[in-house]
Amino acid sequence: MKPTDIKNPEYFHKVVDCQYACPAHTPVPEYIRLIAQEKYTEAYMINWDSNVFPGVLGRTCDRPCEPACRRGRVEEEPVAICRLKRVAADNKGDVKKLMPQGPFTPNGKKIALIGAGPASLTVARDLAPLGYEIHLFDEQNLGGGFMRSQIPSFRLPETVLNEEVNYILDLGIHTHFKHYVSSLKELLEQPYDAIFVGTGAPRGRDLKIPGRDEGAANIHIGINWLSNVAFEHTHTIGKKVIVLGGGNTAMDCCRTARRLGGEEVKVVVRSPFAEMKASPWEKEDAMHEDIPIIDNHVPVRFVVEDGKLKGMEFEKVKAVLDEKGKRQLVPTGEDLVFIEADDVLVAIGQENSFPWIERELGMAFNQWDMPVVDEVTYQSSIAKIFFGGDAAFGPKNVITAVAQGHQAAISIDLFCQDKSLLERPSPFVNLVSMKMGIHEWAYDSEVWTDTRYAVPQAEKTQTLKDRKKEVELGYDGLTGYKEAERCLNCDVQTIFTESKCIECDACMDICPTSCITFTENREDEMDLRNILKVPATNLTQDLYVSDILPTKKVMVKDENVCVHCGLCAERCPTSAWDMQKFFYNTTKAGKTCH
Repeated sequence: MKPTDIKNPEYFHKVVDCQYACPAHTPVPEYIRLIAQEKYTEAYMINWDSNVFPGVLGRTCDRPCEPACRRGRVEEEPVAICRLKRVAADNKGDVKKLMPQGPFTPNGKKIALIGAGPASLTVARDLAPLGYEIHLFDEQNLGGGFMRSQIPSFRLPETVLNEEVNYILDLGIHTHFKHYVSSLKELLEQPYDAIFVGTGAPRGRDLKIPGRDEGAANIHIGINWLSNVAFEHTHTIGKKVIVLGGGNTAMDCCRTARRLGGEEVKVVVRSPFAEMKASPWEKEDAMHEDIPIIDNHVPVRFVVEDGKLKGMEFEKVKAVLDEKGKRQLVPTGEDLVFIEADDVLVAIGQENSFPWIERELGMAFNQWDMPVVDEVTYQSSIAKIFFGGDAAFGPKNVITAVAQGHQAAISIDLFCQDKSLLERPSPFVNLVSMKMGIHEWAYDSEVWTDTRYAVPQAEKTQTLKDRKKEVELGYDGLTGYKEAERCLNCDVQTIFTESKCIECDACMDICPTSCITFTENREDEMDLRNILKVPATNLTQDLYVSDILPTKKVMVKDENVCVHCGLCAERCPTSAWDMQKFFYNTTKAGKTCH
C-alpha cells in the first residue's frame, strides 16, 4: 500500500469520530477540553460557529456524535457530548460581544428566507455579516420554527430558545412574522436575488382507519397538538390518552399529555420496542414518568359509541424474518386488544407540504412530491431558489438542518457572485505539536476507566405539575469537569516521522491497544489488515501506513483502536512519534474558495 497522505484534511477528520459523525462537524474534543478548563465562553463560541444553537442542542440534539465516540472502545457508555454542550451554554459569559457586530456594509443583494426554523436562521446568521439584506418570513409570531412548536418547554425552556434565536435576529434581520407565504410566484416577482425555503415538514401523517371521522373531535395529529400547546391554544386533555407512534414526537406527545391532565397515558407502537425510532433516552424519560410503551400492536379501529370516542382496538403482531431476511410483522392470531381512551394523539410521522408552490412555475418535483434538490448545493431546478432542513430531504433533526443551512448559505453567496456553486470553500485545518517536554503534553492524555455521569433531574412530582418546568437540571461545574475528562482527545493525532525511526519496536511494545505493527508491506489492504499484531477488522477506519523504512518494513497503525494516550510518543527514544492537535472547521459562506 502507498504511504498515507496525512496532509489530506479529510484523513484525520475521519479519525475524530465524534466530529466526523456530527452533521455540522462541530470540533467536539476542542470545546470539551475548554470546558474542563472552565473556559465556558470560548467553548460556547466554538459551538456557535458550527452548530449555531448550543443551548438548544445541548438539551435536544439527537446526538449522532455519541454512538461514534471513541470512549466506546474503552467502556460501554460514550462521553456525554450533548450534555457537555449545555454546560458551556449554561455557564458562558458575555458572548454577544464576540459575535459579528452590525450594522454591516450592504452588498446590494437581497435574500428572502421562508420559514424561521433552524435552517433559515443558520442561513441568516451566515449571510447577514456579509452585507446581505435578509428578509425572514414565518406564519408564527416568534422565530424558531419547530424548535418552538414541537419541542416541549420541559425539554427546552423558552428563555434558552429566545436567547439563541435573538442572537441571529439582532444581526439586522428584517422579520415578517405572522406572515404566511401563500404564493412562491408572488415572492419571485419581488426583487429578491435568491430565495431559501426552510419550511420544515409541517404536515403530520393521519391514520385513516374505521372510526376516524366519527371520533375526530378527540383524535389529534401529534405535531399540530404540540404546536397548539406551545402557543397556549390547548390547555387540557382527557384522563385516558393513547399516543400512536414510536418516534421522538410520540415521546413528546405522551409526556406533554401527562402534564395537561392525562392520568393514564399509554404509547402504542406497531414495531418491537427495540426498533422504535425514538432515542433511547427519550423512551427512558417517558417510562420514568409512568408512561407504559406497548409494542407490537397494530391499530385496527377507533371505537366510537353514540358519537363519543371510547378507545381503540389493536391487533397483536410479532416480528419475523422472511426468506430474504427482511423483518415482517405477522399477526399472532390472538383476540383484538381494546384500550380505553378519552383522546388519541397520532404521532406516526411527518410529511412535507408545498401547496404554496405553484406547479406552473416549472420547479421539478420527484415521485414523493418533494422538490428536486441538489444534495451538494441545495439548489432547486429554479436557479435562484434553494432548500434546506426538513423541507429539502424530509424530516431529520435540528443539527442536520443547521448543517444544511450552512451549505445553502455558501451556495447562495456563490450564486449572488455569479460563481460556480461546485467550487466549495475548503475547510480550515491546523496541526500543531502538543509537546511541552520529553514526557509532558499540553493535554490530559491519561486514559482512566470512568463511567458516564448521570444528569440530575428535577423531582417528578414537581415537573408533572408544570409543563414549563425543565426536567433535566444539567451538570454542575464539578460533574461537568469530570465528564469532560472522560474525553479521549481523539483530535490529538499520532504523527510518525520515518526518518527519525530506528525500528526499536518500543512503541509497539508499550501500546495498550496493540494498534502499532512494523511489518512488510502488502499490495492488498485486506492482506495488510490481517497480518497486523491485532488484525484490523473495522473497515470504516483507515490504516495509517508509513513510507518504506531502512529494513524495508513499514509502520502500520490501526486508527480504529488507538486511544490517543501518547505512550508511543513518550516511549520513543528518537521522537519519531509526536502528538499533534488536529483542528478542523468547515468553512462558512464568504470565505475564500481554494
